[in-house]
Amino acid sequence: MAYLTQTQSGQPVLILKEGTSRSKGKEAQRNNIMAAKVIAEAIRSTLGPRGMDKMLVDSLGDITITNDGASILDEIDVQHPAAKMIVEVAKT
Repeated sequence: MAYLTQTQSGQPVLILKEGTSRSKGKEAQRNNIMAAKVIAEAIRSTLGPRGMDKMLVDSLGDITITNDGASILDEIDVQHPAAKMIVEVAKT
């Protein structure tokens, strides 16, 4: 379901992509917490003195081996808005 708004001249402007769903309240909060937990779980095993390397394979078949959380987050395709914010914060 895409949400539309109008400019002052009356032209419609698409705000969200087709197929995007919207949630509010506790459901949105639960989804955001779950997204943060998934991101944390993806890099948890790379942390600490016994941190392990991750092997990443992209869509072209190129392989990257790293234990840097920021590099891992940079390589994965994140769709959830809260998870995207976490990835952006990790880059700084």
